Amino acid sequence: MKPGAGAPRPRAAWSREAAVTATAFALCLFGGAVRLDDTLSAPPAVAYAIAVTSCAVLPLRHRAPLATLAATTAIGVLAPLLDLLLTPLVVAPALITSYSYSLAARTERRAAGAVLLVSVALAVFTSLSGDFSWKDASRMGVMALLPPVAGVLGYSVRNRRAYLAAVEERARRAEQSRDSEARRRVAEERVRIARELHDLVAHQITLANAQATVAAHLFDTRPEQTRKSLGELVETTSDALDDLRATVGLLRQTGDAAEPAEPAPALSRLPTLLASFRRAGLEVSVHQEGTARPLAPGVDLTAYRIVQEALTNVTKHAGTGNARVSLVWDRDHLTLTVADDGGKGSRTTPAASTRPRTFTAPDRPPGYGLIGMRERATAVGGLLSAGRRPEGGFLVSVQLPLPPAKDHDAGNRRRSGDHRGADEPRNDGVTE
Repeated sequence: MKPGAGAPRPRAAWSREAAVTATAFALCLFGGAVRLDDTLSAPPAVAYAIAVTSCAVLPLRHRAPLATLAATTAIGVLAPLLDLLLTPLVVAPALITSYSYSLAARTERRAAGAVLLVSVALAVFTSLSGDFSWKDASRMGVMALLPPVAGVLGYSVRNRRAYLAAVEERARRAEQSRDSEARRRVAEERVRIARELHDLVAHQITLANAQATVAAHLFDTRPEQTRKSLGELVETTSDALDDLRATVGLLRQTGDAAEPAEPAPALSRLPTLLASFRRAGLEVSVHQEGTARPLAPGVDLTAYRIVQEALTNVTKHAGTGNARVSLVWDRDHLTLTVADDGGKGSRTTPAASTRPRTFTAPDRPPGYGLIGMRERATAVGGLLSAGRRPEGGFLVSVQLPLPPAKDHDAGNRRRSGDHRGADEPRNDGVTE
């Protein structure tokens, strides 16, 4: 039985079923009008009886196809016993049921066995119609051949429907896969843009807040210093607007007016970044070990953003005017650390002495700075750790992968014009 056979059938299905039943009744009744001498006469009462009974059970072939096939075949083979000529027209309901059973049978073997039994029954009972002649032999061959033809037709339609269903299922799964992939890429892009916006806003707004705080603190006592701080504040906010405009431009749709894109931040812009922090009152020293090497664009951007976010956290939460950035270039990776002493034992600079210290409010919810830094490092194959230092302060350390070394030492010396002797140590100890 087909799944859902007990469910209400639509009006179109009922109309189609009525048309099939009416056609089968007309064919069966017309077959009853054919005589043995190939003449036509009015159908006798037994022809009406056979047509009515066989067509009455015909609509049941969808619910019980095997039982309907047996019933229509049994009614059809009664024709010779009732002095009717057994023709394909008389057994039209049985042929229609053979098609339907082959279409709905659970296995091909069951369908083939049932259809062959119908074929044998029709062939055997055909020989009972009058004296057996060559016409009877040809009619017997036709009667034996028609049920398998109907069965093959039903089997072909079944395979065609299964093929179309499989194609539709593959198309549906492919569409779902494309939708899932699109949603995944949209989610990844949203996370990436969220990290960019967080880094930009946290950095620029923190610097602007520090510069405004310095200006307010020195407004009455040192107007010249206040004017300088306000000028730096204007520059910082202008940079913030430019960075936000470039980042939000990633959200533009196709066809929107394009704006010139600035190059992505990298470690080459580290002096400019540190200068912005120094204007806000944070003195940053830089220490390098080893020979600097080119980084992949994604790794370069990650290193820049981690330094930016770590120094922003120092400005916001550390309560100190000093921080230290260290870059250690090894053969396979770059170790980047940003540390502060939490205000313990730090040297006091003129800018730091005039900057009011800021601390995290006790009820302030945790931010996403450390989460964003860790996500950035993981995305490029790096490893980040962060925590308080035993001697005081906070330390952020990250290892980022480097491309394989290919005579970078000699090449970098020639490009940078470094004429140090071979005996000089590679530890530069550069401090800004």
